[in-house]
Amino acid sequence: MTNKEKILDLIEQKGKITSREITNAISVSRQYVNSVISKLVAEKKVIKVGSTRYTFYVSRVYIKKHPEIIPSVFKKKYINKSLEEHQVVLEIEDKLPQLQELPENVRSIFIFAFSEIFNNAIEHSRSKIIFVEVIMRDKSLLFTINDAGVGVFRNIMKKRNLKSEIEAIQDLLKGKTTTMPKSHSGEGIFFTSKAGEMFTLDSFGQILIVNNTTRDISNRTTSIIKRGTRVIFKINIDSDLHLNDIFKKYTNLDNESYGFDKTEIRVKLFISGGVYISRSQARRILEGLDKFKVILFDYEKVPLIGQAFADEIYRVFQKRYPDIHLKNKNMNEGVSFMIKRAKNEAGKKK
Repeated sequence: MTNKEKILDLIEQKGKITSREITNAISVSRQYVNSVISKLVAEKKVIKVGSTRYTFYVSRVYIKKHPEIIPSVFKKKYINKSLEEHQVVLEIEDKLPQLQELPENVRSIFIFAFSEIFNNAIEHSRSKIIFVEVIMRDKSLLFTINDAGVGVFRNIMKKRNLKSEIEAIQDLLKGKTTTMPKSHSGEGIFFTSKAGEMFTLDSFGQILIVNNTTRDISNRTTSIIKRGTRVIFKINIDSDLHLNDIFKKYTNLDNESYGFDKTEIRVKLFISGGVYISRSQARRILEGLDKFKVILFDYEKVPLIGQAFADEIYRVFQKRYPDIHLKNKNMNEGVSFMIKRAKNEAGKKK
């Protein structure tokens, strides 16, 4: 039996053991033990728990019988200087080793979502400190990234010369919205908001909530002002979501570019003040959508649209961009009638 096999056998016998105890039992150097254990951890034959002098190692059988010995919460305050998101992910996985035991689809989503949001905090927030909390409990994996910076909605509003933070929220939901176009595609928040069960953006009194379980998107104003930006992301560890499926949904597979060429617009989010969709509201919705090849308008909970609104989208915009494919869903009879009418008028004026 090799020393590596002896060490693995000892861990499996004891269930829970420190490197010092292994060294004393096998009479080899501490350096050698640490090297062998590192390989066993990398091979997922052994699980590392804790850090520095409080580190111990457990067998996979032992951890199933005693899951309570693994911490379920990671909290840390980072100074926003020379930070790299992948290094933070590695640190989290080191402190919460059960993350590496997750189904690959869930682990991939967590790494993608956390990395995108943490990178945004590093490069966009201008916050000196970034707080991170990761919780794995009761079949749920949740992370919170909290900064005290300029605020995601205010930053977009200022950089894109928008009238309000509400308009910034609307632009974020379209996708391809970024304040740094030379270095960012603007896809991170869009895809992250689609990847889990729940996604929340909280900044300076404006809260955007995306609930993918109920397919509901809402925003509200709160009197409790959060300075900077707080992002909360939640996914069920039994989720059957796959990143590839999420990307494919918004990829136009009719061409070979495989780019982010499709978007979905929840029309109800553009209704304000009891006004049922005017031409100016249509123009607001259409702003920036010329970047896409396919646009799906979702009319769920929209009782009525005006003639001018329909005309602006289905005649004026379509004439200007004839290669963009406009699709619709969840239309009631009234909405469907106005869209058909606008398309008919467009046909007459060709």
